[in-house]
Amino acid sequence: MPMPRWWGHVNKRVFNPRAIAGGKWPVLTHVGRTSGATYRTPLDAHPVDGGYLFVLVYGSRSDWVQNVLAADGARLRVDGREVELAAPRLVGEDEAFQALSDEVARPPRLLRITEFLRMDLVAG
Repeated sequence: MPMPRWWGHVNKRVFNPRAIAGGKWPVLTHVGRTSGATYRTPLDAHPVDGGYLFVLVYGSRSDWVQNVLAADGARLRVDGREVELAAPRLVGEDEAFQALSDEVARPPRLLRITEFLRMDLVAG
């Protein structure tokens, strides 16, 4: 069952600012593909070999996903540091689950999440 459209608006306006201010969640900084504005989106970022994997709870049509794909990268603030990410690509369940460590809980089947976003760390 997909999330209702209004949930995304509540998430952007209420939960995101609190999560960013609190500093507990990884925050992805990306540029709007049409506006050119800078956005900060708190996300569940999972370290994988050479980069990070993001579970696409709202699917690949989400604005932040489209922005990252269009810009070919983003910055991630995680554990008090910023890392540069590049080469964003959508991956399926099999590749995602293979990349994730066994300690990371898989999304519940009920959510029907089948798309994930993977990005590589930029050496620096």
